[in-house]
Amino acid sequence: MSKRLQVVVHQAEFERYERSARARGLSVSEWVRQVLRLAERDLSDGDVDAKLAAVRAAAQHSFPTADIDVMLAEIEQGYGSSLSQ
Repeated sequence: MSKRLQVVVHQAEFERYERSARARGLSVSEWVRQVLRLAERDLSDGDVDAKLAAVRAAAQHSFPTADIDVMLAEIEQGYGSSLSQ
């Protein structure tokens, strides 16, 4: 379901937004949607230091693995056997 969002801006601001949208070949509405998505994505949803520490800790481990084609074949084989039960 879509919701309408109304934002009141000064005429000069709107004209700048309109120029930016036009330069990208977008409607003002689509330009605003894209800018809002980008702004939301840029927000951190957690402690950056904690995330980096977790990545560094995980990188220290060495787990056995297989060739990707072998792994995918085994997964597919497993799906086939569980479907027939």
